[in-house]
Amino acid sequence: MSRKMTIDEIYLAFDSEWVLLEDPETTESLEILKGTVLCHSKDRKEVYQKAMELRPKHSSFLFTGRIETKLAL
Repeated sequence: MSRKMTIDEIYLAFDSEWVLLEDPETTESLEILKGTVLCHSKDRKEVYQKAMELRPKHSSFLFTGRIETKLAL
């Protein structure tokens, strides 16, 4: 897969997945607006391995789900 998508399209297409973006367009505060999707998977390691294989010059990783944290009581 390799097509430019907006952040909204990415969240709709890849629910609770890790996404590797090439040449991400960002705001001044580095919030992702859009980018070319190179890879996506529920498995973070798979996406990181693909990044190592492809070695994109400019890239970002994005998780489209919620990261659960456990609070110590």
